[in-house]
Amino acid sequence: MAGGPPSSSPALTVNSEVSTSPWASSLPDDLVRQVASRLLAGDLLHYVRFRAVCRPWRSGTASPGGRGVVEPRFHPRRWMMFPEGNGLYPGHPNLHGYVRFFNLDTGAFVRARIPLFQDHCVLDSYEGLLVLQRDHDTAIRLLNPLTGDILDLPPLSTLLPQTRQKFPKRFRARRRLAFLRCIYTAATFADGAVTVMLVFNFLFRVAIATPQDQQWTISTWYYKIGQPLLSTQGKTYVVYETSVERTLKIYQIDTPLPNEVLQPPKLIATCTADKLRQPVYFVKCDSEVLVIGHSDISLSNILVYKLADLVMERYIPVTSIGDKAIFIQERALSASTKALPTVMGDTIIYTRPMEDYHAQYHISSGTWLPTMNQCSILGTEQGPCSLVQHIITCCSRGHWNKGVLVSRKKYNSGWPCFQQLQWPIAKDLRRGA
Repeated sequence: MAGGPPSSSPALTVNSEVSTSPWASSLPDDLVRQVASRLLAGDLLHYVRFRAVCRPWRSGTASPGGRGVVEPRFHPRRWMMFPEGNGLYPGHPNLHGYVRFFNLDTGAFVRARIPLFQDHCVLDSYEGLLVLQRDHDTAIRLLNPLTGDILDLPPLSTLLPQTRQKFPKRFRARRRLAFLRCIYTAATFADGAVTVMLVFNFLFRVAIATPQDQQWTISTWYYKIGQPLLSTQGKTYVVYETSVERTLKIYQIDTPLPNEVLQPPKLIATCTADKLRQPVYFVKCDSEVLVIGHSDISLSNILVYKLADLVMERYIPVTSIGDKAIFIQERALSASTKALPTVMGDTIIYTRPMEDYHAQYHISSGTWLPTMNQCSILGTEQGPCSLVQHIITCCSRGHWNKGVLVSRKKYNSGWPCFQQLQWPIAKDLRRGA
């Protein structure tokens, strides 16, 4: 159930001294609320620090404590768990219970104490919430790392009886659970009611549950998937290329609201080969969902469209994304170049097709430039890794939670998500050993 943070929950340290400044305490209540709402719209951490200034500011604004999961306004959307590398997976003894988070817009770092990683592993991230699995019973839990709030959901193991026929008979429960851990997550939040949807990479099915349910309910239908997908605002987008027409079809899967029935995927857009070619990725950039693909079979030029335009059959490429940079690996993230002074704006950081290195593609000019040094690319030379490599690692679901940074040698050994299948028990999944 959702609620205040238990004793093992994260703790974000904020200056607890109460200000006695007459200036702070004399501000009109409506002005305090207006400032607070603007801060909350931008960054949850700024809002938390604002409330810590003095008692009047704290009493005149809503507390995120106890509501950090069930109310979307308190989600730390642009905060990403930072991969440390050097074998320092979340929960490693040398981290002493702390995990760092990085803001993709401001470049700020914050350190939160999360003892939960002693017996939990992280499977995914959704709108800044961490999707955890508890070791001893495989319970799925949503955690707001900046407020400490937790939402408990049914164990992942309740799906084993429903999926037994989808695996070879020789697969034991532990191995089947390893497949079930490869997920994308979506959720809806309405008046305190939460429904979570897990999208399974290898089953081509989804499952839903609420905190009141005893088990996950798996879909009776399958979805078609050809590329990594995106979940945002309760919707999951997948793209599939038909084998005959070579047409890309974009589908949307909606997480049901309370008392609604889970519906099959619906086709929302199509693109012929002259408009867009695979590989195709989705990314949330500011308020837009962007679709990123290629213009021809050589894969030398990247095309970017707004999903809303493709839905309306308007094939108008995006020519600039301003000061944003988009990172693509197994999934895609956008970050402000204000947070990354060594990265150019209006670029896509990508493993260049037909090549073997990460490069940045400048959208306006259509040119490729190297973006990482040999140490960062090869992962074999002594020396520091760039912040770029850490963010690229956030885009690799098989590396992000293992204490291992993406490098050319490691990434080309296979699709990273398959690496999760080598560690079927939760302890090994967390440590990547």
